[in-house]
Amino acid sequence: MADLAGFNANEVEPASEWEPVPAGQYVAVITASEMKATKAGTGRYLELTLQIVDGAYQGRLLWSRINLENPNATAVEMGRAELSAVCRAVGVMTPRDSAELHDIPMLVTVKVKKRDDTGDFTNEIRGYAPKASAVPATPTSGGAPWKRS
Repeated sequence: MADLAGFNANEVEPASEWEPVPAGQYVAVITASEMKATKAGTGRYLELTLQIVDGAYQGRLLWSRINLENPNATAVEMGRAELSAVCRAVGVMTPRDSAELHDIPMLVTVKVKKRDDTGDFTNEIRGYAPKASAVPATPTSGGAPWKRS
């Protein structure tokens, strides 16, 4: 249980339902990272929390799970390739700790995907690139949610 003494919902606007951000490229930074055990308990993945840092979707969070330890060698190979893309995007080629990847702006390519289990739509990160090396594409709906710098 948690102590909620002093909280009054009448004084706070309720949170609205979150919709996925539109597909496109966004400037984001990794704000947190943690190694976690897979659901089956047979491996581990690196969970990254990313935050969009500019434009209309500034402050929105995205997550990526990078499979680094798994009995399936193909899954590990794909995970290591994704981690390599993250490292190249932030310019840290030989990190000793995932915290070294934090707070460095990069471009992330985001897709919208329908979940098989619930049918809800969710975001999925499909690519990482250095911020300076690419020109962001406009999301498929709405205007450009970032500023060029």
